[in-house]
Amino acid sequence: MNDLIGHSVNTIDTPALVLDLDAMERNLHTMAAFATQHHVMLRPHAKMHKSAELAKLQMAAGAVGVCVQKTSEAEALVAGGVHNIFITNEVIAPSKLARVAALTRVLVPVGGKLAICVDSIEGIRRLAIGMNEGRPSSGVTSSIDVFIEINVGQNRCGVEPGNPAVALAIEIRKHPALNFAGLQAYHGKAQHLRSPDERRDAILGAIMAVQQTRALIEAEGIKVALVTGAGTGTAPLEAASKLYGELQAGSYLFMDADYAANLPAVGQPRFQHALFVKTQVISVHAGHAVCDAGHKSHAIDSGLPKVHAFSSRSELEYSNGGDEHGILTPAAGCTRLPSLGSMLWLIPGHCDPTVNLHQVMIGVRGGLIEGVVERIIKVDARGALT
Repeated sequence: MNDLIGHSVNTIDTPALVLDLDAMERNLHTMAAFATQHHVMLRPHAKMHKSAELAKLQMAAGAVGVCVQKTSEAEALVAGGVHNIFITNEVIAPSKLARVAALTRVLVPVGGKLAICVDSIEGIRRLAIGMNEGRPSSGVTSSIDVFIEINVGQNRCGVEPGNPAVALAIEIRKHPALNFAGLQAYHGKAQHLRSPDERRDAILGAIMAVQQTRALIEAEGIKVALVTGAGTGTAPLEAASKLYGELQAGSYLFMDADYAANLPAVGQPRFQHALFVKTQVISVHAGHAVCDAGHKSHAIDSGLPKVHAFSSRSELEYSNGGDEHGILTPAAGCTRLPSLGSMLWLIPGHCDPTVNLHQVMIGVRGGLIEGVVERIIKVDARGALT
């Protein structure tokens, strides 16, 4: 792959995952400037790109650290030199908790930091046991920041707001290896509500849950130092609340077709598509053409990819052709099909699982038409499921 560096974008074989570095960097700086303007910290979700190189790029631009969802994602990024990581998920298995504890002992000597979520008394006790079991033999005293995840509408993980969360804060304080760091309040479903009003109403409910829970915990004499959460679709709302001190938006760096379908709100930062699947037309027929990028090259959980248009609108529609093929037909009001051998660019429906299908991302400088390959970016945490 490194032999591509310095060569034209046209030399990239297909299908391939390609990053428009110019667009990505504009997105990077737009979000960093937004966080600074609103006096909130930025901790992007690295489960999106799964790359230590890009995580360090985000931190160099002002992010305080990154988020991940899996222990193995954290391990991959620590191995790549990323030293401030928040596992925004519950970890219950003793074998995984031993790995979490081992990561804290790796990070302590280099001034690093690890945080994690809990949503149950049992989960807290298991975490404390896991942290304590590694102490005697290592000789390194370590602790971990612990955030109580509250359910603010996602209805996935998270303790119910209010008194159930208070009980967890009290329990955390009983364990010396655990530092109560605040509340995790992420509303995933709100990220993809299409209208600004729908997103605003959903986040208003989350804010009310945070206010109630924080007040009850602090009434017990326990300070809630930080509320963290938010995603690319709602970050302006959490930032404006004055309750959230940290934003976890991740997809802004690449932008996918599903996020692009959201109607923007007034004052919301705008981001450009930076992640593409390059594909080639391998067969042409009377009413359709076929490209070589099927489901093995892009995720479909948030819909099929869109054919990138270099003008105002795409003249082609992409439909399901199976694992290795995509079917291309003229869009409404269009009649022309691409010629055999044509190169096209697909915008994935969902960037996170699409990245997970590829070993590398090919970084291109100068655009998708006349650009040059500048770097090969490894997907360090590809397949990091545990």
